[in-house]
Amino acid sequence: MVDASTEPGPDVLGPLHRIDNPRDPRLDLYRDLNDPAHRFRLEMDRSVFMVEGRLAVERLLASNYTGRSLLVDDRQVVAAAPVVAAARARGVPVYVCSRAVVAETVGFAFHRGVVAVADRPRPIDSGQLLATVGSRSGEAPGLVAILEGLNDHENLGALFRNAAAFGVTGVLLDPTCADPLYRRSVRVSVGHVLHVPFARVEPWPSGLGQLRAAGFAVVALAPRPPDGNQGRHANLTDLRAVLPRDDVPVAVLLGAEGPGLTRAALALADVVVSIPMAAGVDSINVATAAALAFHTLAHVRRSDR
Repeated sequence: MVDASTEPGPDVLGPLHRIDNPRDPRLDLYRDLNDPAHRFRLEMDRSVFMVEGRLAVERLLASNYTGRSLLVDDRQVVAAAPVVAAARARGVPVYVCSRAVVAETVGFAFHRGVVAVADRPRPIDSGQLLATVGSRSGEAPGLVAILEGLNDHENLGALFRNAAAFGVTGVLLDPTCADPLYRRSVRVSVGHVLHVPFARVEPWPSGLGQLRAAGFAVVALAPRPPDGNQGRHANLTDLRAVLPRDDVPVAVLLGAEGPGLTRAALALADVVVSIPMAAGVDSINVATAAALAFHTLAHVRRSDR
């Protein structure tokens, strides 16, 4: 996937360093990846995040994020040679260690053998994000996701991967959602989280009022309509009928598994949508539900274009 020859690089390639001591300070940012509390403090203090696995690192190198360094074991330095070359072409230093040194550094047997450190960007404003993802002349209408209370990193990563697959142009998160740039989220997204812009919404949920100001219709996904709101409920299969028009930008509001969306968030939705299911099945994984909604919305609003 990565072809270093197609990207302009610096005049001097990033250095390639062999490191045999797991206590080498150049490896400090890779230390104890399996210690969440330590990693949170370190990554916030140093303003970095981790990207592991060959495909995810390829997407890092193809993104607007800035790589700080790349760590590979002595097998992957050959097997993942295009990734190593692409990193060096961007001036990123590459550290090569034995598998034993990598395992001792990161704190577990690291079979992927490829992991990078990247600079954590400054948060962007939710209003700024919405201004860039609405409808544009000649393009499909904007489609964004709004997440409330999603604190499972794997669900979050899977949701970002689905968002990328179905053309979601941005993701808004409430203040309680997990960090999309946490290592596990980036890994499960296979790096796609690095190509879908996201922002926090504050205050919550009143900050969602900016969606209407930007012209978005808000579609909340819930297993059933809230009490007293049958009149603004529809099945996902009937979504075309409840949208004001096919070219309106849409925001899909999703809650965490278990508690679902709060009443306050549901009250701000234009319509509550449910996915028809077989009898006896209450709900499905939030990332799966999101994928169905994203696919349906993308199809509904593009089928006549």
